[in-house]
Amino acid sequence: MGCNANKSIGCTVHQCQYHCGSENYCTLEKINVGTHESNPSQVQCTDCESFKVKSN
Repeated sequence: MGCNANKSIGCTVHQCQYHCGSENYCTLEKINVGTHESNPSQVQCTDCESFKVKSN
């Protein structure tokens, strides 16, 4: 069974429910990126707020 990969959103987080599985893409049409910092200055300060842990 294939997935509906969005080739505009690359993703290597295999633990996410929206990861395409066999391909390093997201299956969502759109994601939301946010931050947990008041003044983000590094990539580590940003978060994919669309992440949802994959259930087994």
